[in-house]
Amino acid sequence: MSLKNILLRTINQKNKYINLAATAVKINQEQYNHRDQNNKYKKTVATALFSSVLIGTVLAEKSKNNKKELKENNEENTCGAGEKRPDLPTYRAEEISKHNSKKSFWVTYKNGVYDVTSFLPSHPGGDQIMNAGGYSIEPFWNVYGMHKTKEIYALLESYRIGNLHEDDMVDLSDEELWVKEPIRDKRLIVKTSKPFNAEIPAKLQVAHFDTPNELFYVRQHMPVPELDSSEHRVRVTIKNGQTVTREFSLQQLDQFPRTAVRAALMCAGNRRSEMNEQVKPVKGISWQGGAISNAVWEGVLLIDVLKACGLEDTSTAGKHVIFTGSDIDATGVNFSTSIPLEQALNPKNRILLATHMNGAVLPPDHGYPLRVIVPGAPAVRSVKWLESITISKDESSSHWHQKDYRSFNASKTWETADFASAPPIYSLPVTSAICDPAHGDTVTAKNGVVEIRGYAYSGGGAKILRVDISPDCGKTWVQAEEMQSDDAPPQQHYAWTLWTARIPVSKGQKELELWAKATDSNFNTQPERFNDIWNIRGVLSNAYHRIKVQIKH
Repeated sequence: MSLKNILLRTINQKNKYINLAATAVKINQEQYNHRDQNNKYKKTVATALFSSVLIGTVLAEKSKNNKKELKENNEENTCGAGEKRPDLPTYRAEEISKHNSKKSFWVTYKNGVYDVTSFLPSHPGGDQIMNAGGYSIEPFWNVYGMHKTKEIYALLESYRIGNLHEDDMVDLSDEELWVKEPIRDKRLIVKTSKPFNAEIPAKLQVAHFDTPNELFYVRQHMPVPELDSSEHRVRVTIKNGQTVTREFSLQQLDQFPRTAVRAALMCAGNRRSEMNEQVKPVKGISWQGGAISNAVWEGVLLIDVLKACGLEDTSTAGKHVIFTGSDIDATGVNFSTSIPLEQALNPKNRILLATHMNGAVLPPDHGYPLRVIVPGAPAVRSVKWLESITISKDESSSHWHQKDYRSFNASKTWETADFASAPPIYSLPVTSAICDPAHGDTVTAKNGVVEIRGYAYSGGGAKILRVDISPDCGKTWVQAEEMQSDDAPPQQHYAWTLWTARIPVSKGQKELELWAKATDSNFNTQPERFNDIWNIRGVLSNAYHRIKVQIKH
């Protein structure tokens, strides 16, 4: 059927699809009554109308191609959409999850399994459908109610290939919070899917000095909020005798000089898995060495904005800067944390209100449209989706500040830990990791030498001076001879250092155990063992990094 005929057929059915759009509008009416942002609502209505017409176009063409098949299915099967079909095979969730690419794209709906690969180019919602790959579309349809029509159920069933195993049926009642999550690079190593937390594979860490945005590790506490840069505002409140509040759009922030800072962001729990495995269990995401990445961040300096709001340098003692993001947990509480005001007002700390990352607008996973970058500090202080900055005599009262990211000694237990008296972590210790080869790899010795690569990093602006590798459990050490770092001024080395070392091996040697340690410009060096720095949260896990590899001559 030609495009012209398809469009004519669609126009002939316009009343039917306008009613579909009206249904979508009705579904969203309750949300509209509680929204202040009419423009956003209008976009939703327009999208619903466009989607309805486009769905009609797809249905018209699809009905021609599948008319006979649908007729046969209807004669043989009277089940509704998603109901169990005894005439079709059964699939396990593990198998379905593997079909999540444009080459092979399966979804589930209730009991049904559907191969919708051929439908992907026609999906009115574009690439948003990719979030459902290998997974259920129910949460998405609960949000995008225009899907729930007889015609679309019929279209879905035309792609039916089987049934979901009863043991893999799950309660999806709270999944609607996550349906608008960004599409992520499949190379990331997913640690948790809701909230999404993923690290960069070790060998890809050393492939780029500035980590590509799509490979930058992701740490979320809640769903990623939907924000519009043209409407977004950041509110600055200064509580100093009297309360002064100012609000800035992103365009108004452009009145301040723009600057760029190259900085690595590292989760305080990076390398937690080693502490967990080598000593005893800790609580937290089991990060390996991939919860650190490097980027160039661009924006305006926080200190410039605070001074423009009337903040004086003399008022820093005992005060804090509270950063609050737009991400919200299930109870309606926004993510928040804080840093000391004196840290914020030190010009060497180069704290940014950032809008760009590696020359591009911030991706949704990394704070679009505005985030804080606190170089040299745990990444949790670099609050994403920033909506407010408050100068207060009190630290943030949020759970994430009061009950997490604090340091305890190795003897404290969850029963004896006093979070109120434990110091918050505002900087990071020196650390390093071997990235290539990985533990368990087989490597080829060339001219009696094995080449290894990795990263090193220290918080607070300290520079990496040296990385040492031991091939014999600490008896001797080989210094890395290639060090790639930025050219920042002293005490402002916020980027990581990538290094390369060449380790001699004996002829016939079959196995090699390698230890790595770094030393920073404060002459701090990594501790040898995790036993001495173990803590209940598994943070600041920076003992020697150790791997074993097999040698091929």
